[in-house]
Amino acid sequence: MTALDLDFVRAQFPAFSEASLEGFAHFENAGGSYACRQAIEWLDRYYRQTKVQPYYPFPPSTKAGEQMDSAKARMAAWLNVGTDELHFGPSTSQNTYVMAQALREKLSPGDEVIVTNQDHEANIGVWRRLESGGVVIREWRVDPVAAELRAADLQALLGPRTRVVAFTQCSNVVASLNPVRELTDLVHRAGAWAIVDGVAACPHGMPDIQALGADIYLFSLYKVYGPHLGVMALRRELNAGLPSQGHFFNAGKAGARFTPAGPDHAQIAAVNGLMEYLDAVAHRHGFGSEPVRTRAAAVRNLFRDHETNLLQPLLDYLSDHPRVRMIGRVHAAERAPTVAFTVDGHRPRELASRLSDFGLGVGAGHFYAYRLMEALGIHPDDGVLRASFVHYTSPQEVTRLIMALDTLA
Repeated sequence: MTALDLDFVRAQFPAFSEASLEGFAHFENAGGSYACRQAIEWLDRYYRQTKVQPYYPFPPSTKAGEQMDSAKARMAAWLNVGTDELHFGPSTSQNTYVMAQALREKLSPGDEVIVTNQDHEANIGVWRRLESGGVVIREWRVDPVAAELRAADLQALLGPRTRVVAFTQCSNVVASLNPVRELTDLVHRAGAWAIVDGVAACPHGMPDIQALGADIYLFSLYKVYGPHLGVMALRRELNAGLPSQGHFFNAGKAGARFTPAGPDHAQIAAVNGLMEYLDAVAHRHGFGSEPVRTRAAAVRNLFRDHETNLLQPLLDYLSDHPRVRMIGRVHAAERAPTVAFTVDGHRPRELASRLSDFGLGVGAGHFYAYRLMEALGIHPDDGVLRASFVHYTSPQEVTRLIMALDTLA
């Protein structure tokens, strides 16, 4: 099958058969997606059968550890990284914080860290705090009209003392798909590490991280139909070269060096459910027997094609409306289906509330992209409206959103 089987997909998400959600269309997926049935079932089963300390030599404990190990191995294979390079933490914000503490011990006064003003604050603020230790922070700024990051602007900032460059694969407001490999190659040629925030990109297809060239890649599973965990892929060479942030007796264990708090065992086990869902999609569309990297690429393309087709009519409507200021590109193939905009004469939160009366869940605010709002001349307290969807969204739901906006705007 070359087109996404939407009926099959929606049948895997209990939210679409939940009576309390009947008639509601979820357009704030960038803040958190629905969980797939398989992840929910794994979480329920873990709490009923194996909610004990894992890795001890009695049956429920042994089984719990095996489930956690399986989840890590399956996700690492899908992302094309080593199992020892994959780390689970409570959130992406927590994972970046831990890594910043490690880098604080590694960097010297005068070393330079480049951050953007396009990112979510989780991939800005923690690195900026290194300034208190003498690290020089340089800001890679967006074009204030297009809201885009330009590779040439990064090139101008790179220098002999650049050690780290932190940037997003896809802004949660602008939604442009930044050319990650081109940018990581620039960073590496300067002798620096590339830290890539993939939170806003991964709901639309989890990537081949090796192909992207990131030294650290981060995303959040609760936005990828799974449990509330942050995922971090960390190159093993970088892992070995940074000071451990865990307990001293775990300093020699690659998987424990940057997880200072105990992991949430049940949620890690529930990652098996997410992987089962992705494999089920691959099987349904004729890719189930292919090698894992082939399956991952095929599912990524299925999701992307479906979302692109749904997104273009919304972009056309918003970009043509005389009272709408839409942020980002007008061609669906160049961006994720996360669309931020303002409407003349309407405050975003008030309009979001009115859209709710139509059974539409649309977000409003700055979405932790506070510095981006300032760069675009938008007051962060007002922010923007944000309509975001993923592959389980239907054409009928997008049509409902356009019709409601046309009525209100």
